[in-house]
Amino acid sequence: MSTVKKGEIEKRNTVSEEDIKRCANHLLAVNDALELIGGKWRLHIVMALMCGKKMRFKQLQRSLPGISGKVLAQILKELEVNDIIERSIYDTYPITVEYSIKPYGQSLRKIVDAILEWGMDHRRHIMK
Repeated sequence: MSTVKKGEIEKRNTVSEEDIKRCANHLLAVNDALELIGGKWRLHIVMALMCGKKMRFKQLQRSLPGISGKVLAQILKELEVNDIIERSIYDTYPITVEYSIKPYGQSLRKIVDAILEWGMDHRRHIMK
């Protein structure tokens, strides 16, 4: 059995300043992502739009039981500002507005699929 000096143990158990900075930068990136897709409805809205081609406001609202029109409108604006969804307005009477996922929003597909897969696995796990 080899012996380890006290100073060597402390070195191995101590986090470097570089590690702390790297971790802080990673936490900022995670925070940015969670601000965009976190919360009760954001990811649900993105998933609903990924399931269809384009959806009108009322179609989207009906696909998300319990969401108010005010909350849906606010989140749609935020997702549009962040280049996740596109709002298309058609010159009809009455005016038609449709929402769809933009190419940049499609970059969330891996995250959505991973969360869906984990959620299904979790459901099976807890129902054993």
